[in-house]
Amino acid sequence: MVKKKRKKAGALLGTKGGLSVRRKWLKVVTSARAKHKCPRCLSKSVKRVSIGLWKCRNCGYTFAGGAYTPTTKLGETAERLARS
Repeated sequence: MVKKKRKKAGALLGTKGGLSVRRKWLKVVTSARAKHKCPRCLSKSVKRVSIGLWKCRNCGYTFAGGAYTPTTKLGETAERLARS
């Protein structure tokens, strides 16, 4: 009896954990790999360099942000308080 290997669709986890864990991980990975808006030039060309580092491919602006998104909830709150 030959055992067949399953094909992985997208960036899914190879470990066990169930469907809900794989869906959450897929959501995190796709948001990290997506293009985001640059805080300096406002073009949609920010890509993740490494964990917490983001770089705009248009103007070359490099900045620190969240691990999977350029901005975090805490950072947005701090920015709002600094403006007022």
